[in-house]
Amino acid sequence: MLPPRRTLLPVSGQPRPDGARRARELLSDARAQERAGCVAEAMECYLASVAVADQSGERSVHAEALRRLGVLHHHRGESPAAREVCGKSYDVAVTSGDDVLAAEAVNVLAGFDFEDGDIETARQGFHRALELGGKSSPLRARIEQNLGILATIQGQHDQAMGHYQRSLEAYESARDQEGLAIAYHNLGMISSDRHLWEDADRYFRQSRELAELIGDVHLQGLCLLNHAEVHFARQHFEQARHNAEAALAIFDQLGTRRDKPDAYRVIGMVYRETGRVALAESRLRAAIELAVSSGSLLSEAEASRELALLYQAAGRNQEALGLLHTAHRLFRRLDAGADLVDVGGKVAQLEETYLAVVRDWGQSIESSDSYTFGHCERVARYALAVAAGLGLHDEECTTVRLGAYLHDVGKVRVPHEILNKPGRLTREEFDVIKMHPVWGVELLATVEFPWDIKPIIRWHHEKYDGSGYPDQLRGEEIPLAAQIIGIVDVYDALTTTRSYRPALSREQALAQMEAERHQWRPDVYAAFMTSVGAGSTTSIRAA
Repeated sequence: MLPPRRTLLPVSGQPRPDGARRARELLSDARAQERAGCVAEAMECYLASVAVADQSGERSVHAEALRRLGVLHHHRGESPAAREVCGKSYDVAVTSGDDVLAAEAVNVLAGFDFEDGDIETARQGFHRALELGGKSSPLRARIEQNLGILATIQGQHDQAMGHYQRSLEAYESARDQEGLAIAYHNLGMISSDRHLWEDADRYFRQSRELAELIGDVHLQGLCLLNHAEVHFARQHFEQARHNAEAALAIFDQLGTRRDKPDAYRVIGMVYRETGRVALAESRLRAAIELAVSSGSLLSEAEASRELALLYQAAGRNQEALGLLHTAHRLFRRLDAGADLVDVGGKVAQLEETYLAVVRDWGQSIESSDSYTFGHCERVARYALAVAAGLGLHDEECTTVRLGAYLHDVGKVRVPHEILNKPGRLTREEFDVIKMHPVWGVELLATVEFPWDIKPIIRWHHEKYDGSGYPDQLRGEEIPLAAQIIGIVDVYDALTTTRSYRPALSREQALAQMEAERHQWRPDVYAAFMTSVGAGSTTSIRAA
């Protein structure tokens, strides 16, 4: 979206050569100060250049100095001033008939929209800039790069690849080595996201070579680090560690605190995969601490996920789930525009890890009982079929699935001789069994979940007529998800061999459940009979 047109004061007389030369010199001095990191001095020079260019009628310098001044205002967090100054730059460029400079201003304003999270307005601005100034190769290269970033954070990898390729071609046409280095790096990142490892390997090498040639040390470090992730994915663990350590040394030298956590994370991942558990935990803990101190939510979330995987492998499931909850909360807080990440893709990947940890924990609980092994997986499959029949949405289905995997977690406290007793249980022994829903919730008391699964664990043995346990809930007091798990739990128990009786046939089990249908909510029973009872679960795919 373009800023409103402003009325400019007319410039009297013809441009004055001395003034024009002085305006260009001030602009050059300002850029030198900016590159040297002297922001206050650069802003003074830009302001002086603006004043001289305005007096001398040197409109191209006037527009460029205003735009660069606006960018510095933006870096200082002075958003209104940044937008106002860049808007003036656009007006000056339009008045002078310079479409390229007008497009430069539109591109910068679209960048402001992007960083403010207004993605659609930013996209429109970048396309408008491309229409205005696309004939300029350097500008076209930057705009295509920006559109590639937009596509990347929205998970549109094919579109992103096209934009980055066009950016690369424009940088090549402009003979811009710095731009080429960045373009190759971006192509490496998107190739990595698409698991095109050979392409990613080639692009990162090309980017690093150019970064070394132009003396961009920070970009060298980023290439090393992101290339390390490619080596890790290809199980070239020593090369991954070598690259990450080299990147860490560069970041330490430059004092770039926000990049160090990711280097530590990759080093920790390598140690985890090569069996050096203590070192892996140390490095991943360091990655989290560095991310927290530098305020990098993305780095903290990703390091937390990797440490959770370490704990999962060690059987430390409660700690793993705690870290995954932290990572899930952090990913949800990320601003895709500011953090340049496909948040939806990251959350989906994290939720798959969640499911893997919960499934493994459920299976480890079952492993002590050969009769019930696989019970939780079957209950999850049946429950998803019932949930689909009831029209539950994706998040509710995820809750049901996770609850299915952990519904019997409290049985770890039930004595082995009771759990595997071949004969009928005594009243006292059954009272112990009836405590497992309570113990399950107690075991998870310190674990937070993004989904509300604890009611499933506590109340999956409650019955609609109030005859269940542990709290004798009745009717609508029982959460729907708990009722779904409850009915399929009974079905699986009836149709599988147990220590105390052989399995019933499917027909026998359904007949028994029909006789006791008052134990379940009518719509839950109907959905069960339509999906599981009708034998149609083979078409249901776990989500």
